Amino acid sequence: MLLVNFVRQNADYVKERLSVRHFKQLQLVDELLSLDELRRKLQVERDELQSKVNAASKEIGNLMRNGDKAGAEKLKSDVAVWKQQMEATAEIDAIEKQLHDILVQIPNLPSTQVPAGKTPDDNVVVREAGPKPAFGFSAKPHWDLVADMNLIDFELGNKLTGSGFPVYMGKGARLQRAMIQYFLDYNTKAGYLEIQPPLMVNEASAYGTGQLPDKEGQMYHATVDNFYLIPTSEVPVTNIYRDEIVKEADLPLRMTAYTPCFRREAGSYGKDVRGLNRLHQFDKVEIVQLVQPEKSYETLDAMVAHVEQLIQSLELPYRILRLCGGDMGFTSALTYDFEVYSAAQEKWLEVSSVSNFESYQTNRMKIRYKDATGKTQLLHSLNGSSLALPRILAALLENNQDGKGGIKIPAVLHSYFGADRI
Repeated sequence: MLLVNFVRQNADYVKERLSVRHFKQLQLVDELLSLDELRRKLQVERDELQSKVNAASKEIGNLMRNGDKAGAEKLKSDVAVWKQQMEATAEIDAIEKQLHDILVQIPNLPSTQVPAGKTPDDNVVVREAGPKPAFGFSAKPHWDLVADMNLIDFELGNKLTGSGFPVYMGKGARLQRAMIQYFLDYNTKAGYLEIQPPLMVNEASAYGTGQLPDKEGQMYHATVDNFYLIPTSEVPVTNIYRDEIVKEADLPLRMTAYTPCFRREAGSYGKDVRGLNRLHQFDKVEIVQLVQPEKSYETLDAMVAHVEQLIQSLELPYRILRLCGGDMGFTSALTYDFEVYSAAQEKWLEVSSVSNFESYQTNRMKIRYKDATGKTQLLHSLNGSSLALPRILAALLENNQDGKGGIKIPAVLHSYFGADRI
């Protein structure tokens, strides 16, 4: 979340940046500033009264030792009045809660690199690469391919759980496992520490990365224990350092994790969610970094290059988008999306988002470090999908079909999968 001091000192800038997001509750900024002014006024009054009480308490002791009981009693009377007046400032605690409740409703400020725009159509294509497959036959969508080859059973998943919970079978499960292992190896070779986190988190963790209170309706909630199934491993992995002061010598912190991810995706329906296009449970490998503020944007560029090279190794046509203000996530300052081209569906499928959150998440989690001068500062957090598997698998199957019942496997996966084709 934003820092109150920053909002107070840069109110016009904050409103201008929020307008880039098309944020409709700009009045919250004014409400925040009014409450902050009242809080600071009451705090000054409380501090002044406390100072009087402290000084008087010492003086009462001196007067009593000198036998001036009348003077001591007079000061005791004054202290009683001042303490009563201090009680009148007790609403500071209530105001602090009101300030917090407003802050969590205000999204992160978009970077100045974020393009103007309101919808996905306004996102900027940064780069497009890789030839799109040209077939001499009628290409099948992946949901037909996996049914023909017994790789994934969507109906069985519907029977066992419900729509959006597929069952991977045989070589479908094997290919899924091969990609997970390859993605993890690719990340660890680049210096990321592999983490195997819990698949459920508590309320504090969900709040720390911004899923609460903004996205509670999208998460599965185990109500008896008040745990949430993770929508991404970003949540538990980033929270590893919640409420900690990191040594600068240990920076940057690079972590990667494979987990299943769980998203309710309430209201999702229609052709765009068919097959693997949108699931309630899916596998994803994530990368997370915690870095000094002055290094976060060069780190973002490095993470984008890292994901780009991973997609290139899978021999898939792709493009990179810089998201516009109206299409960004609540906590992000700048996001790049990666999409791969689906030849049979003739559309682009999102497979990764790489984002810089600056200090928005770390302020919520109080993840800090001491700089060279000894000053304690908030770190910046970044994360990216490396990669989300469902749509990668969909594109691999569709783009590599041979029209004769076979599918070519990308060379980098041969040793992991144990064959060069299905």
